[in-house]
Amino acid sequence: MTGIQIEGLSKTYRRGLLGEPVRALADVSVSIAPGEAFGSIGPNGAGKTTFLGCLLGFLRPDAGRITIDGRAPDDITIRAVTGYLPERLVLDRWMSGYQFLAYHHALARLPADGREAEVERALERVGLDPEAGRRTVRRYSRGMLQRLGLAQALMGRPRYVFLDEPASGVDPAGVVLFRRLLSELARDGVTVILNSHQLAQVERVCGRVAFVKAGRVEAIETVAAGAGHARVLRVRAAGDALGTRVPREQLAVLASSAGATLHDLAPPEARFTVADDDAAARLLQALIGAGVPVAEATPEESRLERLFLDAPEESAS
Repeated sequence: MTGIQIEGLSKTYRRGLLGEPVRALADVSVSIAPGEAFGSIGPNGAGKTTFLGCLLGFLRPDAGRITIDGRAPDDITIRAVTGYLPERLVLDRWMSGYQFLAYHHALARLPADGREAEVERALERVGLDPEAGRRTVRRYSRGMLQRLGLAQALMGRPRYVFLDEPASGVDPAGVVLFRRLLSELARDGVTVILNSHQLAQVERVCGRVAFVKAGRVEAIETVAAGAGHARVLRVRAAGDALGTRVPREQLAVLASSAGATLHDLAPPEARFTVADDDAAARLLQALIGAGVPVAEATPEESRLERLFLDAPEESAS
């Protein structure tokens, strides 16, 4: 397997039959290794969905070349090992959730003798109970539709999974579930391509993230799938608590006990690195327990957020 190779990819649309051309992608070149979780972020209209459409073989680029394991994206052998969850789901609303998955199980030419058990496992995997599986799709909420769509995308153990805003409309419990599933796919060697505006989800799932703007890849950040990507929490205390009543050495020990690290101290503020929200909560609990009158705790922008903040504005044309 050679993964996904994109070389000089360009795509242009026209506004109407005789309208001016609109550049969606311009000379994009990216290499995605087998088993990599790769994210794509950027403002609305940046070209992310067009990029995904070209990778899936749904759109034909004006220039450039895409290969997946040395084959074209629409090659039947590649389609057979590809799962896809679009941003806008259009499902057969008259079917039940169970019937929908059973139908796609059959389309994938998976063994019929194990179909019932596999469909039940697929529903359970995405957090849909048996009652939801019997319900018709027209009665599904947006979050339930997303769960069903993900179950279908993962049917048949695909090697490549393409996801466009998979957690859109999903409740917080569903977001956590999706994140866990995507992390499991990456650990199992599945290549995951994720388009999302939920930067926290992208950081925690993906190893590399492309920032796309005006059809170009402006930057590619390595984020180590979130495991080692610490966040910075800025803590402000009342009075002279930080540095005087609670000196640097004690702050460092308190931070370590909570699984955090003292980054720097400039009274009345201190900055700590924390791995996640749980670590931030433990840190604040430790500080308050030590008598630090915490007045404010503010997370700083992540590296991915800074890509949006630092990107230059498009000049008016």
